[in-house]
This record gives sequence, structure tokens and C-alpha cells, in this order.
Amino acid sequence: MVVGTLALQLALPDRVVLRPWWVLPAVSVLLLVALLLINPGRMGEFSRVERIVSLVLLAVVSATTAASAVRLVLGIVQGSFSGHAPQVLVSGAIVYWTNIVVFSLWYWEFDRGGPARRAKGRSEFPDLQFPQMDSPELASEDWEPRYADYLYLSFTNSTAFSPTDVMPLRIWAKLTMMVQAGVSLLLAVMVFAWAVGALQG
Repeated sequence: MVVGTLALQLALPDRVVLRPWWVLPAVSVLLLVALLLINPGRMGEFSRVERIVSLVLLAVVSATTAASAVRLVLGIVQGSFSGHAPQVLVSGAIVYWTNIVVFSLWYWEFDRGGPARRAKGRSEFPDLQFPQMDSPELASEDWEPRYADYLYLSFTNSTAFSPTDVMPLRIWAKLTMMVQAGVSLLLAVMVFAWAVGALQG
């Protein structure tokens, strides 16, 4: 998912990405390689170095996405995208989707201490309440959320601008979902307003 997100970032036009364009993708690839070398698939094992590298990688991808979102919004406000309707719409869609992926990774990394702690059952209280936890008869006894569950959470929070069936229980989860909803709303409103103005013009 991280690789796909980086690939989408490379598809953005120069005016939306940081310069030089290759720096953040190159750093991300190096961190991803380091992560694979440190822990090639042993999700159940603990490693402080692995966790640090994983969070740094996520922070770099987040910074790339945030920078693209800021440049896109500024470009729309300043009117520098005049005459480039397809470029704006495609860029808006890419930034919107990468925003969903990035926040899903943050939820996945921090819910109950991360995937390793969840696998070991070391966290007593959940940060996010999934329907299967509230109604255990809907799932097997040892059910645990997978990455797809966090991706779904992120997608619904970005499109509904509020929680749907997954409830945030901890402050960090509430604030993260609030920030994500705000970013998604800003992107949607700005791109939609620009598209309406461009079509009327």
C-alpha cells in the first residue's frame, strides 16, 4: 500500500509536488527497504528499531501527501491552474486517495499499540471500537481487525466526514479522525468549487 501511494505521488504534476520531486520518494524507498531487511514478514515479533523505521516511513509518506495537498489548495486559491481542468481533477483525486491511505496506516499503526501488540494481545483496551467487538456474535472469538478494516475506516471517515460504524474511544483517535475529516472536507470543497467555476467559465 505504501508503494502504491508513492507511485501515485510520482504521477502528480510538478506544480503539486515538492522539489526536487525525487527526494521524498527516494527516502521512502530506502526506509521501506530497511524495514523489510529488519523484519521480513515476522509481524508477531517485537522490534523497537522496526517500529521506529516504520513510523519514520509513515511520517515521510504523510509529509509528501500533506505537501501535495497544500500546494494543490494554494494553486487553486491563487488561480495558477487556469486552463488545466483535467490536471486539477486528477491531482485532487490522487491527493484525496493518498490522504485516505495515509490515515489508514496511522490507525493501523497506533490502534492498541500497533500490529505486533495486537497480535500478541498485549493491549487491554481498544482505541477504536469495531462492530465485531461490540457484537461478538458477528465474528469468531479471536477476531482482530486487519489492515482492510482500517482502510475502510479511513475511507468512510473521509467521505462521510464523521465516524460511521467504527467509533473512536481514545483522544488520539478522535483527534486524528477530526483532522482527517477536516482535510478531506477542505480538499473536496476546494476541488469541487474550482471545477464548478471552471465549467461555468
